[in-house]
Amino acid sequence: MLSDSLKKTIRQVHQHVASNLKDYRPRSSQNYLVAEIAKTLAGEYHKKQRICVIEAGTGTGKSLAYCLGALPLALAQKKKLVISTATVALQEQLIAKELPFFKKHSGLDFKFDLVKGRHRYICAHKLHNAVNGDSQTQMDFMPTLTSPLSAMETKCLNELYNAYVNKKWQGDRDSWADTVPDRVWNLIACDKHSCQRQMKAHQTCPFQLARNQLMQMDVLVINHSLLLADLDLGGGKILPEPDNTIYVIDEAHHLAHITRDFSSAAATIKGTIEWLDKLTKFSGKMAKVLVGQRAIGQNFKLCDSINDANKDLKVVRDILDNADFEYSKDDTYRFEHGEIPQSLHSKAKDISEATQDALRCLNKMHDTLTQDVSDGDIKPYVADPILGESGQYINRLEQLNKLWFSYAKKGEGAPHARWIKRLEYKSHHDHLLSDCPIEVGYYLKDKLWRECAGAVLCSATLSALGSFDHFAYETGLAKEEGVKFIKVPSPFDYPKQATLRIPVSKVEPTDKDFSDHLAKTLPEYLNDKKANLVLFASYWQMDHVTKFLRTKGFNLLVQGEMSREALLKLHTKNVDEGKGSILFGTQSLSEGLDLPGKYLENLIITKIPFAVPTSPIEEAQAEFVQSKGGNPFLTITVPDAAKKLVQSCGRLLRKESDEGCITILDRRLVTKRYGKAMLDTLPPFKRQIDY
Repeated sequence: MLSDSLKKTIRQVHQHVASNLKDYRPRSSQNYLVAEIAKTLAGEYHKKQRICVIEAGTGTGKSLAYCLGALPLALAQKKKLVISTATVALQEQLIAKELPFFKKHSGLDFKFDLVKGRHRYICAHKLHNAVNGDSQTQMDFMPTLTSPLSAMETKCLNELYNAYVNKKWQGDRDSWADTVPDRVWNLIACDKHSCQRQMKAHQTCPFQLARNQLMQMDVLVINHSLLLADLDLGGGKILPEPDNTIYVIDEAHHLAHITRDFSSAAATIKGTIEWLDKLTKFSGKMAKVLVGQRAIGQNFKLCDSINDANKDLKVVRDILDNADFEYSKDDTYRFEHGEIPQSLHSKAKDISEATQDALRCLNKMHDTLTQDVSDGDIKPYVADPILGESGQYINRLEQLNKLWFSYAKKGEGAPHARWIKRLEYKSHHDHLLSDCPIEVGYYLKDKLWRECAGAVLCSATLSALGSFDHFAYETGLAKEEGVKFIKVPSPFDYPKQATLRIPVSKVEPTDKDFSDHLAKTLPEYLNDKKANLVLFASYWQMDHVTKFLRTKGFNLLVQGEMSREALLKLHTKNVDEGKGSILFGTQSLSEGLDLPGKYLENLIITKIPFAVPTSPIEEAQAEFVQSKGGNPFLTITVPDAAKKLVQSCGRLLRKESDEGCITILDRRLVTKRYGKAMLDTLPPFKRQIDY
């Protein structure tokens, strides 16, 4: 229950923050949001399952609401508050703006920090060895480095080293002003296998120092990938323990998709055979450095396991070379219903067992070497290159085992998409095998929802066609007791602030002539004195229209022709100079784009953003729905497109003072039954439907 003293604290904090916010207006929707978050996390709706799902559009102040509703409670309960986002832009906004302001004016005493993955930091030991060693030392450190660093790369490496030793740089990639080439970064980046806290030489590495600091923080800002990396390790390994953590998952509409990516696995056949052969040679080199006979015994077992795996992989290679699969235009073949042929399945079991054995042996050898260094039996400069290389092989073996373990399960458990991509090279070919779960709700349910102290999931687009069902199913929250679903109205006066226009069109968006028609008619809806944004359904269509309009003298800013940052800078400069601006982009530009006031007054959406199920995962999802007697178009495609359309329309109004017009050049919103349902989920703009 929410105690009276906690209610009083939340009210006081709200008053302090409100009195210091410029142009603050009391909003009943925000007050309601704060109260619902606090009540959910206090266990008023369910004692154990303290989860709420919130759809809050632009202008509702959701980040302030979750700080007000969750932070006082987390501090009172001595829990950590972890805020997870999908984009860097929101992380930066929270760390640079929202949290410093809240800390300054709330009256609450708390510490906060941004938590980044290990690979964003240097390993000080690796940096020192890379700079002070010769080119051969560098190549020993980085097995994937096929040639020594160039003069430019060496110069960058030395600049990084000098800045770090002179304490002018803290050792994380994001705070370095210039771009660090990948070859340089991979040489010096921290990794979990060689840069370990228990080894004295690594205790002052930037990542270890950042991790020590993390434990003193009350609020941690992370990304969804780091959250999933921690859950994959069992929780509490990178971040605080889930049962001691209240999670705020902002931009939650990305969660299922990122979980799916994180749970997938892929490996080649011939490429794997080659690196397993290299691992056999490397294990011999590693065994010579190790102290004690037991580790040498592990080396023999490791080599046996690798030989077993390679023998079976060569059989798989021959099976795939002789198979008569009907590959698609992009050289992909998907196994229907995720069912692989019996010949592959029998080998999958053997490869899964062999790679599991190899992984066990290599991990034991790796741990022994780490211990030998800690005991002082082996010098760190001798062990570090070997630990770095064995770490890379452990990562590869984990991925390989994950793939073949899933293939060995065949049709058991949750449905999976499984497919092969044929890879053609100059002198040879290979096959890339992939595996991805279609549903990840069960994973999130077991690893996160049933373990955490509480969770708040929020985004501007979580419902589809007026219902949370699709999102709840995808994220494992469907039919879960105590989960609160909340939809908060926006403070915008939509009918006054914007007009939604659907003009008459003689050509349907499904017609092959639609792109030509679009190129000819688009100028009617552009306003060259104002800021325009045109969102296209595909790059091809955008390119087609761009080429045509440029022949007519139109000055266009087109996504992909320069960086997003440079594009928006030029757009705002044009508007500030009173020139007007026409910005062209695809669906990816419709998310996280913030162009308030005069920087966007005319939004044109060329087509309902339907995704074409061309990827093996999307095809498998559609097939799975069909196998259950459902309609994939209505179950997956329409809800996804409805969410994207709401997102696209959300670009126009960013503040209560904004005004403008949205034109959608797709009559299916009026002529089709699903179109009318989509139209009804859009905000209540003033409508102008031409007939």
